[in-house]
Amino acid sequence: MIDGVPGPIGRLIEELGKLPTIGPKTASRLAFFLLKSPPEQVASLAAALAALNQGIVQCSKCFNYADRDPCPYCTDEERDVHTICAIEDALDLLAIERSGGYNGRYHVLEGAISPLEGIGPDDLRLNELVARVKDEGITEVVVATNATFEGDATALEIGRLLDGTGVRLTRLARGLATGGDLEYVDPATIAQALEGRREF
Repeated sequence: MIDGVPGPIGRLIEELGKLPTIGPKTASRLAFFLLKSPPEQVASLAAALAALNQGIVQCSKCFNYADRDPCPYCTDEERDVHTICAIEDALDLLAIERSGGYNGRYHVLEGAISPLEGIGPDDLRLNELVARVKDEGITEVVVATNATFEGDATALEIGRLLDGTGVRLTRLARGLATGGDLEYVDPATIAQALEGRREF
């Protein structure tokens, strides 16, 4: 419990503080904002949080989160069924979609290779990506991992695994800031990076 703060407010501050990028000050500001908000707004937020894990599934093909399986990206017949964009997480998918520069399918790797964190190739959805390339007639894999050491290591591993398959491997152009995450990049930059993707 936080000293000098009533129990329910202190508990909310503690819970909000567990969220990524939310420090103690921001958690306190959010808690007091909610305290001053109309009851129906707070109830709506509480209901949305309670329902978050109900009705959300992970797509069995691309591993994105959706309200049905397979997800809308995997069932949309207007998307290019021969191209897969390999991304680290679902937030990257949203960033790429906002750019309007890509119209293929996706494959969420669920992370990146990071020896320091104990994450190796077997901890990612790499085998599933290879299976999709072989089973779905994929002609191009766009490797859209982050421009970090971990993202580059993951891209190299994808290249190694798909070597000899005949699939075209491309990587986002380096218009993206090194060390940056896709979710924070503006849509125009992502669109240009997709347009300028290259073999690796």
